[in-house]
Amino acid sequence: MSEFSANGPIPPDGDPGLHRLAAGTLLAAFPGTTAPDWLLHDLAAGLGGVTLFGFNVADAAGLTALTTRLREAGDPVISLDEEGGDVTRLAYHVGSPYPGNAALGAVDDVELTRRVYHSIGDELARCGVNLDMAPDADVNTADDNPIIGTRAFGADPALVARHTVAAVHGLQEAGVAACAKHFPGHGATRQDSHLEIPEVDVPREVLWERELVPFRAAIEAGTKSIMTAHVRVPSLTGREPATLSAPALTGLLRTELGYDGVVISDALDMHAISESVGLGGGAVMSLAAGADLLCLGPLPTRTQVAEIGQAIVTAVGDGRLTAARLEEAAERVARLRAWFGGPRPAAPDGEGVGLAAARRAVSLSGTPRPLTDPLVVEVETPPNIAAGDVPWGFAPWLPAAEVVRTRPDPAEVPGLLDRARNRSLVIVVRDAHRYRESRDIVSALLAARPDATLVEMGLPIWRPPAAAYIATYGAARANARAAAELLTT
Repeated sequence: MSEFSANGPIPPDGDPGLHRLAAGTLLAAFPGTTAPDWLLHDLAAGLGGVTLFGFNVADAAGLTALTTRLREAGDPVISLDEEGGDVTRLAYHVGSPYPGNAALGAVDDVELTRRVYHSIGDELARCGVNLDMAPDADVNTADDNPIIGTRAFGADPALVARHTVAAVHGLQEAGVAACAKHFPGHGATRQDSHLEIPEVDVPREVLWERELVPFRAAIEAGTKSIMTAHVRVPSLTGREPATLSAPALTGLLRTELGYDGVVISDALDMHAISESVGLGGGAVMSLAAGADLLCLGPLPTRTQVAEIGQAIVTAVGDGRLTAARLEEAAERVARLRAWFGGPRPAAPDGEGVGLAAARRAVSLSGTPRPLTDPLVVEVETPPNIAAGDVPWGFAPWLPAAEVVRTRPDPAEVPGLLDRARNRSLVIVVRDAHRYRESRDIVSALLAARPDATLVEMGLPIWRPPAAAYIATYGAARANARAAAELLTT
């Protein structure tokens, strides 16, 4: 609690309590699998917590040791993005054993979704993580959305809502706080907020009937946190992205929807914020708009973290931000921490639930021919920035096959066809509908080999004629195994 008035100017450097309040809003990141001394010092001094990334996680034992050390230094929020499917931190180096939301939405069994997320939550809790920045509650209505895609349960608001609720319940029954994202909706965008400010230019009525349906359901289900979107909605936010918009976070989320849980910003190092108003400016504006915790992302250094904290303190001193707003944020985060300390239930019956879900999601059109000395051609696609460079493909599950990863270049076709002569040909793509080069090479291969099997490990939107077409709804390890089983049984 600050000793100064919450309404008047406050000397920016004279109040240790104010500095602690400012630090308490920050979720920092760091490189490596061990906590640096500066981070432990800052946690002891009131830093809100950390966001972990794939490069912080070697294995479950290492992650448990890391989170134990973090808790010895303070009382941190320990968060990461574990969505299953293409976005995984626990299995960043090998691929997730759980299918992602698109696969779960394709099955449309809410109890299965709850079980998958309960199992994810149980793994996180055992490793000492107390907040999962999941589920993705976006309604993915833009086929060419570059950042959501298979991370969404689907394009139907009611379907997304019921599975968002199941995911929230599954995580929180396991003792891990859920974080429905990206409010007020990133699913209708055609730009990546890591690189620019996307826009959803729809009337508020459309927003209410489409984007907001899953968030209203998540609030009713008791989600402990909600993450903002760096998305501009002119009818709601004007020229600002929602992360910086009081009409979005205070007017809509708090007042109209009645949400009083923790609001977390999406990563402030994304270009939509860092290249427009800067890290410090974005932190101040997001807090003033109504955020409680600021995810800084993987890029800010220790020096920049300190500068962001100082920018918050300075903003209170010059009246752009009030100490009362920081105290309100601190009170909400304190309630969240108290919930973290609650009793933990027994582990769920999660053995094999990920693979079982992937098997139910995978679909087959046509009849694949028996494999004869198969050649598997995996067409390389750029990694999703949110997911990172997570391994994907068939290699572990078709040990008898020759697997070739190729550039999406039609000039590769003659050589590939020559290698596939008198052999079974399996072509594997990810989101081919989004990449003309991928469609071109696949079309050229199928023109010469109409007997080939095509496997789509993204969204099954582009479906060219093929002897057999397999849709996995994601590129996780579980999805690949389920598809390979269709080819070998």
